[in-house]
Order: sequence, then C-alpha cells, then structure tokens
Amino acid sequence: MAWRSQLVALRWRYWRRAWPWVLLPGLLFIVRWSKGAGFADAYALMTRPFWPGPAQKEWLQSADYLEQKIKLNLLEEDNIRLRTLLGLQKASKTGFFSVPVIARKPKGWWQQLELGKGSIEGIQSGSAVIGPGGLIGVVQSVTPTTSRVRLLTAPGSRVGVWVARTKRHGILLGLGTNRPQLTFLNKETKVIKGDVVSTSPASTIVPPNLPVGVIQSVDEQALPAPRATVQLLAAPEAIDWVQVQNFDG
Repeated sequence: MAWRSQLVALRWRYWRRAWPWVLLPGLLFIVRWSKGAGFADAYALMTRPFWPGPAQKEWLQSADYLEQKIKLNLLEEDNIRLRTLLGLQKASKTGFFSVPVIARKPKGWWQQLELGKGSIEGIQSGSAVIGPGGLIGVVQSVTPTTSRVRLLTAPGSRVGVWVARTKRHGILLGLGTNRPQLTFLNKETKVIKGDVVSTSPASTIVPPNLPVGVIQSVDEQALPAPRATVQLLAAPEAIDWVQVQNFDG
C-alpha cells in the first residue's frame, strides 16, 4: 500500500509541473481560432476608464477643422496662382512663353532646373528665364520638348547688371548659394543696402533693365573691386512656373 501511495504522489507531482505546458498549446489554439477577440475585449474593458472624454473629442474635432481650413486656404492660393499664370500666358507677347518647371536635382538645387517646353514651342538657347519678381537664369540648352536653365545662383554664372539709382555697373556671379555676388566695375559704388539691381542696359546676353534683386550688403574694401551680396527678387528654390523671353542682343 505504501508503494501505491508513493506512486500516486509522484504522478500528482508530475502533473503539477507539467499541466502549464499541456495547457499552453490549448490556449494558443483558442487564441488562433478566435483571432485574439477575447484578449481584445478584455483589453478594451480594462482601458475603458482611460478612453478620451468630451474634451479630447472636442480637441480632435478642432484639429480636424483646422486641417480642413488649411487645405482650403492652400487650394485658394493655388487657384489664384494658376489664374494669374493663365492670364500671363494669354497676355504674352511674341517671344514670351509661360513654361512649367518639371524637374530639378537636389544636388544642383542652386545650379539648374528643367522646363517643360523646348525648341518645338520656339524656346531658344540664351533666352531669359523670369520668375515672379525678376530674372532667375538663362536657357542653357534645349531639346525639342524641354529646356535646361542655368540659374543666376549657379557657380560660374555671369550676367551684366547695374544699380540704376547710382548708375554703377558690375557682373553678377553665381556662387552655388541662394545669394549671388555682385562685383562692381567702379572703385566707388555709392550703393547702399536695399538698392535695386537690374540687368544692364548694355547687356547682350539678356534683355536690359529686367529686375534681378536687391543689395543685402556691400564690401567697399574688397579687392580688386568692391562687391556686394544680392538677394534675388524671384526665389529660384520656390518657383514652379516661369516666363521665358527670347532675346537677340
């Protein structure tokens, strides 16, 4: 009888240790079969006290209203811009073209951009490219359907400009940044911050007296000639449509 009692005790001890491992596959099967619905319900029941109340609901509704208002404002601004561009296109003279910007390279953001019209539309190499506010570059090359623009901010870009108020001429040099450098031809510039820079009346590359930018700072002591930093009137990084003007200097 003693050995039977020992056997029962051993079996009981074995099942006490083994029953979790026997029960685990069954639980996993139930979770798999029910797709976790029971756990989801239990989690929802436990977290119900922490669910958003009226204040959170109002905040979400306010955020949604603000989002819709911003989208509406953006659509209105885009509509106005497109209407303006359409008006410019209808009013364009011979040799003027409204052209979309279709591509630009991140590594050459301040160097060039691609336009969606080319020689078939009448665009020529050397044409002036004008953004909202002023000159931004010159057409460098054309294909039948596209044009590549070299921006005024591109390294090595050179355009003759002047400050009309003081009648001081110079060369606008691209540096690969958003602000090109104006190197004056005169030792005494007489220019100040805020003076308007435009293309030179003697220019043979682009049409004369196109607005370009404003003087941001002047270094009168620079050698071999005074120079100034220019802020372009038309920001090339934010332009998606341009006007192209053919020019035979």
